Amino acid sequence: MSQLRPEPGGASVTRSSIAGRRPDFFIVGQPKSGTTALYEMLRTHPRIFMPDNKEPWFFASELHERTPPRPAGTAQTLEEYLALFECASDDQLTGEASALYLWSRTAADAIADVQPSARIIAVLREPASLLRSLHLQFIRTYVETETDLGRALSLEDARREGREIPRYTYWPKALLYSEHVRYVEQLRRYHARFAPEQILVLIYDDFRNDNAGTIRRVLRFLELDDELEIELREANPTLDVRSQRLHELLHAVSVGRGPLSHAVKGTIKAVTPRRLRRHAMVATQRRVVFAEPKPAEPQVMLELRRRFRGEVVALGEYLDRDLIQLWGYADVK
Repeated sequence: MSQLRPEPGGASVTRSSIAGRRPDFFIVGQPKSGTTALYEMLRTHPRIFMPDNKEPWFFASELHERTPPRPAGTAQTLEEYLALFECASDDQLTGEASALYLWSRTAADAIADVQPSARIIAVLREPASLLRSLHLQFIRTYVETETDLGRALSLEDARREGREIPRYTYWPKALLYSEHVRYVEQLRRYHARFAPEQILVLIYDDFRNDNAGTIRRVLRFLELDDELEIELREANPTLDVRSQRLHELLHAVSVGRGPLSHAVKGTIKAVTPRRLRRHAMVATQRRVVFAEPKPAEPQVMLELRRRFRGEVVALGEYLDRDLIQLWGYADVK
């Protein structure tokens, strides 16, 4: 009988020992490739239920090594995870969208153990633009503190050995940037556990250029009515951080780290309702901390394209699609 990852108390559980509604489909990634927009659009379909917590992260064991600032309702046990879908009606498909499941080395097996009939949706993006957006996102979400993309990439060997890891990061393995673009290896993990007809691989450029067509394709894959009008939207835009020091200070205050931040947070909590505190923090970040990203360094982007050209060739062969032309790698040597 299939074994799942151990519960926090140390006891393992089996697939048949836990009652609850299993998700019918998973959007497994990639991050910064339109998965939030896809999630927001799909959940407007009357035959689809997706929980408010877009990314439960439950099946990626690498994301549980340190304790992050977990959103309210983040599942710690399989029972808690399955409870995310208990409000779905009988005629709805259920799904979730944890964008790091594709990167994870454990998620494919863990998902298959719980729901072998699941449908898997992956969205892949050109490597250099993906890593640039991912780096900016990691800075924004306190996973990364090195603001220079080139230097962050150069730290990978040291970080693989446990050095140069930001003190408060909660996803240290995610800082190994090259691991996010092992596309063929990632897809093979899912193809090893799920039948080909259970897996849909999308290209980010297609989604960006034709939202409506891509949504219809996904709905057909899920065997749902693709004629219903779905509101098209863009979500989770890439932003840069104006001041890393101010960004870290706001984070320290929000989580109550250090004696000064404890005192400040305590004072704010005493005089401000929780909902307003969160609104004020988000508003401050948007006005003061975040900005539109600066143009990427051309030399860094060229080096990334050279580094990952082989992966683009391999992925094109794997998917039987000319990604060299689509992603502009024909002249990259």
